[in-house]
Amino acid sequence: MSRARRLLTTRSALRSGLVTGLAQAALSLAAAGAGALLAHKFGRTAKTDGFLAAYAVYTLLVLAAQAFRLVVVPDLTRAAAEGRLGGESRAYGIAFLVLAVPVCVLVAVLSHPLGELITGSLPPSSARIAGRALVILVPAAFGQLLAALGASVLAAQDSYAVAALGFGSSGLVGLAVFAALAGPVGIVALAWGLAVNATVATAVPLFVLLRRRGLRGPGPASIEIGLRLRRLGQGAAVPLALQGCYLLALRLAAHVGVGSVTSFTYAYLAASTLVGATGFALGVISSAPLTRRGVDAESAGRHVVHAAWVSLTFVGAAAGVFALVGGRIVHVVLGNQYGGRVGHDLGLLVVYLSPWMIAWVGFVVTYPLVFVAARQRYLVPVAVVGLLSMIPLGLGLRAVWGLPGIAVAIGLATLVIACGLMAAVDRRTLTIAMFGVARLSLALGAASALAFGALSLALSPPAAAVVGIGVYGLIVLSLRSLGLREAWTYIRGLH
Repeated sequence: MSRARRLLTTRSALRSGLVTGLAQAALSLAAAGAGALLAHKFGRTAKTDGFLAAYAVYTLLVLAAQAFRLVVVPDLTRAAAEGRLGGESRAYGIAFLVLAVPVCVLVAVLSHPLGELITGSLPPSSARIAGRALVILVPAAFGQLLAALGASVLAAQDSYAVAALGFGSSGLVGLAVFAALAGPVGIVALAWGLAVNATVATAVPLFVLLRRRGLRGPGPASIEIGLRLRRLGQGAAVPLALQGCYLLALRLAAHVGVGSVTSFTYAYLAASTLVGATGFALGVISSAPLTRRGVDAESAGRHVVHAAWVSLTFVGAAAGVFALVGGRIVHVVLGNQYGGRVGHDLGLLVVYLSPWMIAWVGFVVTYPLVFVAARQRYLVPVAVVGLLSMIPLGLGLRAVWGLPGIAVAIGLATLVIACGLMAAVDRRTLTIAMFGVARLSLALGAASALAFGALSLALSPPAAAVVGIGVYGLIVLSLRSLGLREAWTYIRGLH
């Protein structure tokens, strides 16, 4: 490859990763803003517990939609190479509508019993709010699935900026709608904001695809709705299991006391924000190029380690900051009801979710490799084992440690799933990836402890947090020979 071509490829990969990461960051910040507004306006009550239980169902479906971007891109990339991308895209869209319409109708009819089901032992007001929210949130989640399809069609053509614009702007528009309706509509206004979010995220890529005539072309001989939904179900099995672990965590937290579900939700939202922008973006932009070039066991393992370097470097700094001033951050962002002991405990929950963040990065960068390597048959068993492992882990660690125990339990269950995916690609992939990520986690954990822990002995917590970020950065740079430099070069050359 010529020097000019290498430079163009590097710039393309950097640009794709940057715009996708920025869009994910905008979505995460919008979600954080909505969470802060929810906390300031509605506090920490049985109603917020009910709404957030319904929101967990929404995030379950949205996680499946996000995962679908990783699932379908290899198929659509091959279809684009064979000149049948438009037909395949239309067929997937029809299949999803056949699923979405009856499900949304059933949720509308059964909203009250569903609200009671997901709120468990919480007060009746929680179930009523959850039922009202589900009627809006489930259609909104299916809208995100169609948005993911549009983004995947563009990704198969190595186009990421349009989808990034759609997703990034949709989060901000949805937040604005929530802010405008929160007074007259109440807490369910957030559900309407998310519905508008889904509408914008779908409309932007659809408009561009129609303008480019990207959905034209011969269709398949048969739409094969059942086969396409089966692919979606198979591909969504692991993401749904991960979100199932989260739902189990919320049910376990509900027995700790009123407000615990809300606290755990905010901690989980913060942790997701920290790893979402980098980890998910790397998974998205790597699917198409890896499909074209192919992977073997060793290159797959190295891919996981390189991507983990880029993503987890930020986790180490965030864990150190939250360990020192997490309570203050929570108090400022969420308001007076999250001050004092409540804010302190919530901030520490983010630190206890560090194992989950490590495991989640392992999942999101390994997941596309399963489809590139055509090892999908292992997804359902991995999903079942991971979800089932959450039950004894959650019950046992909650009994010993309360909410922090639940946080550690969901991290261990997610690690089971991530390791299962690595083994599904190849046992050699599992060995390379586990050794590399374990070494990386220990190095970054030691860097965080040295930078923030040592400074906390001499400085006030806020000062130690600020100075610690700089010290941590210097330590990480000194460790670049352990793999950071190689990882950065690899990511730049993905396209």
